[in-house]
Amino acid sequence: MENSDLPLHLCNVNKFSIIFNRLHALVHTIAIAFLIYYRVSFLFLETRAIPLLPGVLVFASELLLSVIWLIGRGYLWHPVSRTVFPERLPADDKLPAIDVFICTADSVKEPTLGVMNTVLSAMALDYPPEKLHVYLSDDGGSPVTLYGMREAHKFAKWWLPFCRKFGIKTRCPQAYFSAPESDDNNSDHIEFMAEKKILKEKYEMFEETVMRAGEDGEFGDSRDHPTDIEIIEDISGETMPEDHVNMPLLVYVSREKRPDHLHHFKAGALNVLLRVSGVISNSPYILGLDCDMYCNDPTSARQAMCFHLDPKISSTLAYVQFPQKFYNISRHDIYDSQFRSAYKTMWHGMDGLRGPVLSGTGYYIKRESFYGNCTQKGIGFEELRNSLGSSNVFIKSLQENYKHDNVNDGKLSNALLQETKVVASCTYEHRTKWGEEVGFLYPTVAEDFFTGYILHCKGWKSTFLSPPRPQFLGTSATNLNDLLVQGTRWGTGLIDVAICRFSPLFYGPLRMSFLQSMCYAELSLFPLFYCFPLWCFATIPQLYLLHGIPIYPEFSSSFFKIFSFIFMSAIAKHLQEVLATGGSIETWRNEQRIWMTKSVTCHTFGSLDAILKFLGLRKASFVPSNKVMDNEQAKRYEMGQLDFQTSAMFLIPMATLMILYIAALFGGVARIIAVGNWDKMFVQVVLSFYIFIINFAIVEGMLIRKDKGRIPPSITVISVLFFIVFLFLGSVILLY
Repeated sequence: MENSDLPLHLCNVNKFSIIFNRLHALVHTIAIAFLIYYRVSFLFLETRAIPLLPGVLVFASELLLSVIWLIGRGYLWHPVSRTVFPERLPADDKLPAIDVFICTADSVKEPTLGVMNTVLSAMALDYPPEKLHVYLSDDGGSPVTLYGMREAHKFAKWWLPFCRKFGIKTRCPQAYFSAPESDDNNSDHIEFMAEKKILKEKYEMFEETVMRAGEDGEFGDSRDHPTDIEIIEDISGETMPEDHVNMPLLVYVSREKRPDHLHHFKAGALNVLLRVSGVISNSPYILGLDCDMYCNDPTSARQAMCFHLDPKISSTLAYVQFPQKFYNISRHDIYDSQFRSAYKTMWHGMDGLRGPVLSGTGYYIKRESFYGNCTQKGIGFEELRNSLGSSNVFIKSLQENYKHDNVNDGKLSNALLQETKVVASCTYEHRTKWGEEVGFLYPTVAEDFFTGYILHCKGWKSTFLSPPRPQFLGTSATNLNDLLVQGTRWGTGLIDVAICRFSPLFYGPLRMSFLQSMCYAELSLFPLFYCFPLWCFATIPQLYLLHGIPIYPEFSSSFFKIFSFIFMSAIAKHLQEVLATGGSIETWRNEQRIWMTKSVTCHTFGSLDAILKFLGLRKASFVPSNKVMDNEQAKRYEMGQLDFQTSAMFLIPMATLMILYIAALFGGVARIIAVGNWDKMFVQVVLSFYIFIINFAIVEGMLIRKDKGRIPPSITVISVLFFIVFLFLGSVILLY
């Protein structure tokens, strides 16, 4: 049988998992219905054990958690996994071209050496080099980054032939040279070892040069700088081991930024890359990468093409999403930095519907999908100018017969270079549809999530591929401050989508399957739907436990079994998913703790930020994730100790609530022993004890640890004062 007759990919369905998930959802939903009946009955009682307000708050919290749980069942309705056969692809000369987009914004928080390693790994992809074009967007306008690009290009002329000659799999030089020698399949080959030694020396020189430039160089003004676009070429005249090294095109792009013009953060930078690359190379497919997410498997492009070149799905397929995986995660993963739930459960579930979320990095997307209706035939030139801007050259790039090879001998004509600067100017998008209907969309800092969502609403599909070898590896948050700052930004972006006119609750169900809209609704609403209930559950039961007042059914009541079942069912299902995806009980415990911590900190602040922006009381902001960590933080992380060196606005809620738990647990138990009403207070005691045990690391940070990463004594003192004030006010409001 010819390769052309064989499938390029297969879709695998685990029927047992589907049946189990649906049965659990059915039983759990029935239990929730009984809980609702119990709470509604409480509202109509003439005499109540507790005032109406706390009863309503607890009921509302239970309803919100039930709703977010129910719509989250969409992920588990029809999960699939996929297998690809890149060896069945057509010959190299028939493969489509690919543009690679890499974005950096701050050469201090995103060190230039790490960014250049990502650039080099992209240049070294196992793909025809003449069909590969790598673009780096430098939103900081840093001369250090431009210098690093030139040095990376010089080193690539040695690195790429070495990788091709010996079939190197790890093509990020920093990762390759820091890996054990046993990772080399050619370690017994004399020629290989000699060339590797030479390459290692050249990489160390490159590393030293770039790091020294970062220490001594200027970093530029990230808010105010002109356009700078450069085709990177080697002008060193260095003698190469081969007469000719076929290199991918490498382009440096720093768009114009002015303080009095909106720049729309990462989405704006990506849209500039769309236009600049459209003028220069105009490849039909684009690989999007974060600057710290290097290509760990050189075959990722070929694997993605197994979907994009399948004639059965190609016409409706917008993108292929790979999971984000991280090389800096410790075995404890105390911050849930690997996003296990998303990449091992949720995205597989969405893939069984119409496809996963666009996840910001590690995706191969069809350029055509960004242009909306502009690629349809019969649209007038003037209408295209109103949508896409004034560049005639860029508009012509949408035509099928547009010339793609505009770079000759590493140079771009002056006319085209000038055109790239026009489309990268800060005023180009004025009175166009960029960010509204064309390109990456702007209403939120979660531009990837929102853009993928709108593509699905327009009828596009996506696929998720998670091969055994990670295709891309990067860095994730390994300290509490970075985790909560990042979580606040993501929470803001998701709630932006949830409360805008494109809300998945109302806009989505009319334009995509109901189950897929459920998934998008859960993703956009979970910061808000978690923060309010967890604040209520973190305070109301504990206050009433301190005062000896029950708010749950007594132990002998039949409804006690309903509450117990819902609690145990939810915990057991989470544990089952963790174990089924390769996790452990420690993983489950850490995810529970981080879920509680995020809900009362970054999810709360992110939701408030989005609501204030919606009301026009606050402007949008964006803080790049920090990619630098000091040695002491790294040691604590490897030991599995939480590092509490973060803002007081995050620490005070955590510490105050832990003091409340301690007071409620010990004070409440003492009262119960004295009064003897265990059967009525049992649920509240168990709830407080469970939260206390899961979050005991916070107690350690306040009372036991003496290292630099503990919770500062001043924060503990302030939290005690907050607890006293809260105890007084809460008792007045909730009891009387």
